[in-house]
Amino acid sequence: MQPCPRRIRARRGGEVVLDTVSAFYVWEVPQYPAYYLPVGDVDDAMLALPTTQTFESGPFAGLAHVAWGAVEAWFEEDEEVFGGHPRSPYARVDAIRSSRLIRIELEGVVLAESSAPVLLFETGLPTRHYIQRTDIDFTALEHTDTTTYCPYKGTTSDYWSARIGDVLHEDIAWSYAYPSPQVLQIAGLVAFYDEKVDTFLDGVPVERPRTKFSGDDS
Repeated sequence: MQPCPRRIRARRGGEVVLDTVSAFYVWEVPQYPAYYLPVGDVDDAMLALPTTQTFESGPFAGLAHVAWGAVEAWFEEDEEVFGGHPRSPYARVDAIRSSRLIRIELEGVVLAESSAPVLLFETGLPTRHYIQRTDIDFTALEHTDTTTYCPYKGTTSDYWSARIGDVLHEDIAWSYAYPSPQVLQIAGLVAFYDEKVDTFLDGVPVERPRTKFSGDDS
């Protein structure tokens, strides 16, 4: 638990239902924090919801935890926060241009090959390799309606599945048309789940992550 230095607001039914400059970050799980808010800064109607927890004693006395999905939108200062949870102050996301050779294959079919990827390094998650569209073979890819959200990168604009022969490999690649300002270098580029394809970096196979990260990791 630690103080959050940012103004936190949320909107429900078109109205602001909480507004505070005295929130706390509380790590209920190791990966990311939750907002805990002074009870006096939360609308009474929100406090009455069964999804809102209030604390009368203990380390959280006088605070309330409002379920993320109980409101329409969350804001840090004047920027909306997506992705289902607050951004961790200890997480960092860097998008860095590279000249390393990357090749993406699936069942022996080359889906992408580039010597100008953008590598995205995100705390606690596998490195992702974003590739310009002119270096991708879209003949094997099929656009889907999938959308995911990330507090650090924004909302995806595109997803693709790959059809190799008679087999459809669902949602193996994604793109952000309008990513968050801190990772603008990936705008319009395409990344593949290393968990679902064979990735080679400078000719060396990239070890597949043991866990498939969805949502935040796309």
